Amino acid sequence: MDSALSFDAGRQRRSDITTISTIGVAHGTSHFFHMLLPPLFPAFIQAFGLSYSELGLLVTVFFVISGTGQAASGFLVDRIGARPVLFAAMACFFLASVAAGLAQGFGGLMLAAALAGVGNAPFHPADFTILNKRVSQPRLGHAFSVHGISGNLGWAAAPVFTIGIAQATGNWRYAYLGTALVALAVMALLFWQRSAIDDREGSWGHAKAAVGAKAEHPMAFLKLPSVWLCFSFFFWTTAALSAIQSFASPALHAIYGLPLALTAYVVTGYMLAGAAGMVVGGFLVARAERLERTIAIAMAFAAAMLLMVASGWLPGGLAAAVAALAGFGTGIAGPSRDMLIKRASPPGATGRVYGTVYSGLDIGFALAAPVFGALLDHGMPRGVFAGSAAALMLGIASAGLVGLGLSRRSAAAVPA
Repeated sequence: MDSALSFDAGRQRRSDITTISTIGVAHGTSHFFHMLLPPLFPAFIQAFGLSYSELGLLVTVFFVISGTGQAASGFLVDRIGARPVLFAAMACFFLASVAAGLAQGFGGLMLAAALAGVGNAPFHPADFTILNKRVSQPRLGHAFSVHGISGNLGWAAAPVFTIGIAQATGNWRYAYLGTALVALAVMALLFWQRSAIDDREGSWGHAKAAVGAKAEHPMAFLKLPSVWLCFSFFFWTTAALSAIQSFASPALHAIYGLPLALTAYVVTGYMLAGAAGMVVGGFLVARAERLERTIAIAMAFAAAMLLMVASGWLPGGLAAAVAALAGFGTGIAGPSRDMLIKRASPPGATGRVYGTVYSGLDIGFALAAPVFGALLDHGMPRGVFAGSAAALMLGIASAGLVGLGLSRRSAAAVPA
């Protein structure tokens, strides 16, 4: 009997690891394709004579399409399943690479940005539907941790990959041959491990509706305050991330006089610190009952680090290190954030909820960058870090309200 239980436990462990790893690679690929165009902006300026405003519009188009598509794709995932949607997304990434490689001007690059946005749209609802359904509860926190880490690594890998190929070959178009091959390789991996990402099987993460319970309208989840609070949480935390990703380097240069060659590495340090924080957060989420407390402590730490940088009181080198260290706090909060959304999702609406909530991420990216850019243009570089800290504090408030609502719901469910 014990040997049979041990065999079943081992089989479930192997299944969990395969699913987590496969989805991690897929999610890292989606973040890789976030950066399909930006690393080669200087090449586009030289080749096509484009302005930075036109290049910025490419980023806006990507995130607007991804954000609106993400909310809609959640319904598609719930209706036809996550696995076929992931294959379609990878096909869009392949087509985006082809469009970028063959582009003859702004129109071709815009097509590439649009196709990449369509491809990126379904990843969060598809990924989290598969993880919630196929990964056992004890490993679900680690699954969310790996999911977040893979995204950070995808962001970090893309510029090295595309710029490296462009410099090695002397032709930026070959970089997009490389990204097309990446999309095909990951699609082949998904096909090879298709049984591990089949969300028609497994039910670990889904609460079951009560027997005889009345089926709700597919849009009923939009009436839940917790859904929109989670949306606002993503919006504020992504606004902070957008500021650091886009403007931490020039802001540090303006405040502390550090060379741009040095400050450019702060974003890489922030991402790597975030990945380390997610590893820690994966262990914490398995032990924490009040997830909003973990989120509040971790993000308050990050906000404090950013305010220290904004003060201008630190030595320059230390300020750069402290700015990077802030990523550790936001990383710790990541797995607890994803688990909090899971708890806020009504039965059977995982894809729709994650799609709606994660669209706040795309909208945060699309709207925050112009605001923080304007602060720099008006000679207020400290506002980049102070504004990021303020956005994180607003995110803490949103998470706290979600946790309060879940506590009240749990208390109401307990029989008198």
